[in-house]
Amino acid sequence: MNIDIWQTIVLALLQGVTELFPISSLGHTVIIPGLLGWGNMTTDTACGGESCFVPLITALHLGTSFALLFYFWRDWLQVAKTLVVTAKDWKRVRKGTPEWVSWLIIVGTIPAGVLGILLEHVLKHAFASPLIASTFLVVNGSALFFGEAMRRRSEAKLKALPPREREAHFRRLDSLTFKEALLVGTSQALSLIPGFSRSGMTIVGGLIARLTHEDAARYSFLLGTPIILAAAALEVPQLLHLPGSTLLLVLFGAVLSGIAAFLSTKFLLKYFETGRLDPFAYYCWGAGLISIILFFTVFSGRA
Repeated sequence: MNIDIWQTIVLALLQGVTELFPISSLGHTVIIPGLLGWGNMTTDTACGGESCFVPLITALHLGTSFALLFYFWRDWLQVAKTLVVTAKDWKRVRKGTPEWVSWLIIVGTIPAGVLGILLEHVLKHAFASPLIASTFLVVNGSALFFGEAMRRRSEAKLKALPPREREAHFRRLDSLTFKEALLVGTSQALSLIPGFSRSGMTIVGGLIARLTHEDAARYSFLLGTPIILAAAALEVPQLLHLPGSTLLLVLFGAVLSGIAAFLSTKFLLKYFETGRLDPFAYYCWGAGLISIILFFTVFSGRA
């Protein structure tokens, strides 16, 4: 597989930033190589007769997952403790407790994990199409916009209520039910399609469940970590037969992606204390439509 230092830097920064921003990391890492003429990256079959592109992108995801593990280490330590404690005494798992949140994380990862295994080969072919990714990026923007619009409509109805009742309408993460966690996790599974944002879909799912923007974002970031790690366990070993120089570039890219992801997480959790999804929706519409136009005009003309 041929990849140089500049391609590594571009893809690593794209992955590290867009994995957490609700604008689809997979969509961008498919669209950008297409726009820059790096089509050989998706057609190279050096990984057992299949493209190395998916394992490469998954390796960059690995850097993101380690950044999330580091950022939320207290939450993951609590998950580990919960598994030990509840194995001895299930009755300790009650709504509103740290143990309950830990199980919400575990339950919420199930839909995307199952669908990822079932649809792995189908999705690999989808990754090779920048036009498909561009189209779904527009759809992703629409989902963000309408999710935020529903939230605004709900907030408008609450304005007539007393402040205490208004605050009580919004829920904390530890108040979700397991059924709601499964529904939010199912929305995360849409990110298996390039162009759909994992963080975006789970944040919208959290908003529909009446979480605050901040709690919805935090839950989204926590749900993504085990999915990324599981994908890495399946895909990254396919890269091990590549030359050492290529593996060093991949390692460098994973570290760079992790740094970008850590900074993105810190920024977004602060942003969602008061910020909305609308700006990201507008970006997805603009980036997706411009990419579609380019692929249909400039690049089709070259072909």
